[in-house]
Amino acid sequence: MPFFGTTWLGHDGGYGLRRVGAAVGSLAAAVAACFVLNFAYEGLAIAGVGGFVDVLLVVMFAVCGVLAFRQTWTGFSRRPADPDRDASLRSLKMIGFVGSLLAYFVRSLTEAPGEGLRRREYETAVTEYARRRSARTGNPAARSTTKGRRPKRR
Repeated sequence: MPFFGTTWLGHDGGYGLRRVGAAVGSLAAAVAACFVLNFAYEGLAIAGVGGFVDVLLVVMFAVCGVLAFRQTWTGFSRRPADPDRDASLRSLKMIGFVGSLLAYFVRSLTEAPGEGLRRREYETAVTEYARRRSARTGNPAARSTTKGRRPKRR
């Protein structure tokens, strides 16, 4: 969301262009990442490490990519219940970075990534602030101890 600033709030200040830019940028980064992974795979093929390692590498990147997509996707809609668990999955998300980039791309098609979560948190904060503000009326030091009567001056 740092790329969007506060434009997600009113969808102003070039919000649409930023969203298109984020979608195109994340898709381009995912495609570039796939080319890099292809070069790594070709390097292993040239080295002749064997079929088992080739299959293991493909399965590892596929599984990590799917898990990274899921973790990134759920991170757009809710805060992690256990931040330590989320931090422990950081290495998995780094291995499956293509999945995270694709999740960012897909989310950018409908909204700024994380916009729904931040909008709910913002609306909750505004409601809480209004509730706290409305409860405070007048000077609390001037309130009487008896209902309906002002305290006597001494």
